[in-house]
Amino acid sequence: MTSDRHKPAGKVTPTRAVSEDELLDAAREAILAVGWSRTTLTDVARRAGVSRMTLYRKWPDMKALLADLMTREWTESIGASIGETTNDPDDPVDRSNPLKLLVDTMVAMIQAVRKNELLGRIVDVDPELLLPYLLNRRGRSQEFVLGIVGTQIRAGQKAGAIRKGAPELLARSVVLAAHGFALSAHTMLDGVQDRGADVTALDQELSELIERYLRP
Repeated sequence: MTSDRHKPAGKVTPTRAVSEDELLDAAREAILAVGWSRTTLTDVARRAGVSRMTLYRKWPDMKALLADLMTREWTESIGASIGETTNDPDDPVDRSNPLKLLVDTMVAMIQAVRKNELLGRIVDVDPELLLPYLLNRRGRSQEFVLGIVGTQIRAGQKAGAIRKGAPELLARSVVLAAHGFALSAHTMLDGVQDRGADVTALDQELSELIERYLRP
């Protein structure tokens, strides 16, 4: 009997169930390799070792697939950053200060998005993919962030640590201000404006901006 590891790469295996995460992983690999504009559902299917119809049953085109991939990518990165912020035993954040916790959470989320490999590839090769979410409508990932920020603002208001105001409006204002820090912080540096450059000073200013805006 031939073991699975000796089967040719990309060969369709009808008896093996393929999860949605595996399909999204294949799409991620393809986009990182050649960019979104050069990636097709056929390419993704080949990488995942499934038929094109398997993909078409879930996504009618690459735009629909990318939307799910981006949502998974950002929510996982952001979720991990929140876990690091709130669960690190060495973190000096005062847990009794909801405003400070919100500020640190927001900055951690921005840093996580900025460091994301897939986002970096999209910005470098297919930046037009981000324009609808900046100019026309909110995406699921932005709604996810708004939910986190809004929840923390409500908790902070209840504790008297955050000023009064509609939580949804305050959350949207904070996220809107943070967009530039996530995507364009490197453009505000002197000299070489590389996305991998150290923007620590700007992150500190973002902390100050949010803290002063929400302070009672």
